[in-house]
Amino acid sequence: MTGNPGPLDQRIGTGDGFRSRFRLAKRYGDGDEPQVRPVTRPRPDTIRAAIDGIETAGFTREAGGWLAFDTAPPVGAAVTAGFLFDVPVRFAEDRLDVTGATFAAGEVPSVPLVEIREAT
Repeated sequence: MTGNPGPLDQRIGTGDGFRSRFRLAKRYGDGDEPQVRPVTRPRPDTIRAAIDGIETAGFTREAGGWLAFDTAPPVGAAVTAGFLFDVPVRFAEDRLDVTGATFAAGEVPSVPLVEIREAT
């Protein structure tokens, strides 16, 4: 996603009246079994959160992609957040075959990258 995140973009949990920490996650796909990516590197200046559809600033960001709300969301309350995030990657190959001629011709070489999966 690019642009401006909104506080209702991603559902990250449901309140139970006790738990106040929720992990940021990005869901892909619709239906009964969407794929869920834990987000460990959110961009701090982009995080917006809401409890039951009402935006709140009453949270702190913790390391590893966690939000800690000042007060535990009430039972059954939808906990949502919007954010941009970075994905750590590495080069897929140990070397790149690039010549000066391709740059002079305005061609950009393909640089394959592999996502680094972090422990969650």
